[in-house]
Amino acid sequence: MHADPPPDGMGVAPDAVVPATAVVDARGIVAGWSAGAEGLLGYPYQEVVGRPATGLLGSGEDVEQGLPAALAGRSVVVSLRHRAGRRVAARLRVYPSCDGEGNAQYLVLAAAPEQSHPDTATTEEAFAQCHLPVMLFDPALRALRASAGAARELGISEERMQGRRITDILPPHACRRVEDGMRRVFATGDPEQLLVRGRARPGAGERIWSVAVSPIRSASGRVRQVQLAALDVAEQYLARERLTLLNDVSTQVGSTLDVTRTAQEMADVTVGRLADFVTVDLLDSLFRGEEPSATVTGTVTLRRVAHQSVLPGAPEAVIRQGEVDHYPQSTPPARCLATGRPSLHRTIDEAIRSWQNADPERAGVVRSFGIHSVMVIPLSARGITLGVAVLVRHRRQDPFDEDDLLLAQEIGARAAVAVDNARRYTLERTTALTLQRSLLPRRIADQNAVEAAYRYLPARTRAGLGGDWFDVIPLSGARVALVVGDVVGHGLRASATMGRLRTAVRTLADVDLPPDELLVHLDDLATHLTADENSVGPEPGRGISTCLIATCLYLVYDPVAGRCTAATAGHPPPACVTPDGTADYVDIRPGPPLGVGGLPFETVEWELPAGSLLTLYTDGLIEGPQHDPGSGLTLLRQCLERPAASLDALCDDLIHTLLPDQPQDDVALLVARTRALDMSQVATWDVPSDPAVVAGTRAQVLERLAEWGLHDLGFTVELVVSELVTNAIRYGQPPIRLRVIRDASLICEVSDGSSTAPHLRRARAFDEGGRGLLLVAQLTQRWGTRHRTDGKTIWAELDITGE
Repeated sequence: MHADPPPDGMGVAPDAVVPATAVVDARGIVAGWSAGAEGLLGYPYQEVVGRPATGLLGSGEDVEQGLPAALAGRSVVVSLRHRAGRRVAARLRVYPSCDGEGNAQYLVLAAAPEQSHPDTATTEEAFAQCHLPVMLFDPALRALRASAGAARELGISEERMQGRRITDILPPHACRRVEDGMRRVFATGDPEQLLVRGRARPGAGERIWSVAVSPIRSASGRVRQVQLAALDVAEQYLARERLTLLNDVSTQVGSTLDVTRTAQEMADVTVGRLADFVTVDLLDSLFRGEEPSATVTGTVTLRRVAHQSVLPGAPEAVIRQGEVDHYPQSTPPARCLATGRPSLHRTIDEAIRSWQNADPERAGVVRSFGIHSVMVIPLSARGITLGVAVLVRHRRQDPFDEDDLLLAQEIGARAAVAVDNARRYTLERTTALTLQRSLLPRRIADQNAVEAAYRYLPARTRAGLGGDWFDVIPLSGARVALVVGDVVGHGLRASATMGRLRTAVRTLADVDLPPDELLVHLDDLATHLTADENSVGPEPGRGISTCLIATCLYLVYDPVAGRCTAATAGHPPPACVTPDGTADYVDIRPGPPLGVGGLPFETVEWELPAGSLLTLYTDGLIEGPQHDPGSGLTLLRQCLERPAASLDALCDDLIHTLLPDQPQDDVALLVARTRALDMSQVATWDVPSDPAVVAGTRAQVLERLAEWGLHDLGFTVELVVSELVTNAIRYGQPPIRLRVIRDASLICEVSDGSSTAPHLRRARAFDEGGRGLLLVAQLTQRWGTRHRTDGKTIWAELDITGE
């Protein structure tokens, strides 16, 4: 280390007595250059900044040995390179620092070296001319020296600061952090870097300082003083804070597609960082499903969607969340909505005073909390203003400025896009949900075969609603059909397809097709729908044509025979719980999904005692993030084996146990407890194929009606039975059987071995026949034909509620 005077031949610049200051970043690039440095080495500011510092320090053993010592906080003499090419001796000291973004940098102080004794005049001039705030403190934290920059920033002369403790010099908000840092440096000898925010003196603006606390050691290595060097990094720090706030708005606002939650996220992110109190008001018409108008005039009605405050409970709020307020045309929010431009106000502004005069309650809040600065920001997206955000300050003394207004405007623009996305999603989801619910059964159809309950839960995802559906369809012969289906995909297309398929199932069920044949026709329909859609090209935005794929389970229960018949098109099997509480899945072979086409479906038939429980469901019930389909089936069976107070309670238990709070897929659940008709409610006769027996058959039916107390229906039933039996004898084939069932209605059925079905036709004036079925249709609620493998059944239903 060269602590002695420089070797011969090295001159000292005549102006070296002027202190030289340079700022060097962590990469060794010069970032700052004082006039004293220019005088010492001859380099002007423009030639130095941005260049490597090694080009100025030169090279040599003294530099290589002196720099580590200078970086360690000790003063050393090194040989520097002058612009003219000569060598210049200087005493060097390096202080760690950082810029406004927290990046490491170094403050380099250089002066002419002492020849034998310290040059007191040079030291005095250095402190007198140093524009940076630099101070020296002894171990008792009393000020020894202060630069001109420190005196200027603190508003205290160096003479008044000397001998005073740090607590008597620095403002209270900054004193504690700096004092603690200085004590640590005295104790450990390690330099520290602090970031202090506040006012250097009363009445001054808020500043942000990067403070370097560095040890000054004696010859023995003991820390005898500490030096404070401060650098104003307010602009860099505030710029970084603004960028951080904008980034947080982009990442934290709009986490959900809920309008209220999105507005609240904007208020939460902004409060405490830009404003002390924030309100977000949206046009009330948005919540009625109306599209906002591009122009707003007159008194404006806004709904308070969100607000947030630095004070607990937001006591500054004049209106509560969810309430509506009316703003006259002259108020800042109304003008902001009309013009779409932000505005900046002090509470002494004419606009604010007129607003307070029109609203005494709001004026009282302004006075009681000392609100002094207000910004009104439009929430505009896609060319339409959705509402306004009002930002106020009352705890922070600095008023809003134009930079704050630009920042708030950018925050409002980003938040408005998120709010508009949430609004559009909510509107589309409400429309789709309304459409879907209109296509689903609003109540269980009246029938006595089963007691049924259901649940339908739409998915809570951005993909939209699915195409799950269910139905309970009364069939002829007191039977009932239970149906559950699921259209692959989400959105309005899936909902519309679901409505088509459900309508088709009901139409095919009225024809009394067996389950496997019904699915065949339904599969043909899905194939035709796909062909129709693809014939006009792919949907906009899809790029390719897609197939219509769906699953369906169709189950028919006969309470007279106590039997079930079912077929499935790629759908999960139904669960069955017997009266003894044993639950299991029906062993049914699944057919291909609807829309695949060309493959058959199989029917399974089994006996089912009265009191059994049938459970039909879509895959959304058994699939989810918490379990796979296999685990879901096991969990469903365990839940079904638990006793339940009612079918509705069972549905609630299944939903609560199997589904998360936010299901990712639609869920349709249908549970039905079977009933059986008592044999006393059913009467059956085998009818010979002889027209002479028709009269006797009518008499037997009348006797049974008398037993059931249905005397008033005798004449009508006689006509119906006579017509149906006569047609079976004349046009059908043996065996012929008559069955009368007393259920919610009176059902008359005539079966024969012929597959030829009669048709209703209009008889001409002189025709002798053709009026029988017309009479049946007029006298009964409904009638129809049910085909079987060994023939057909003609049935008719009569209302008995008027008995």
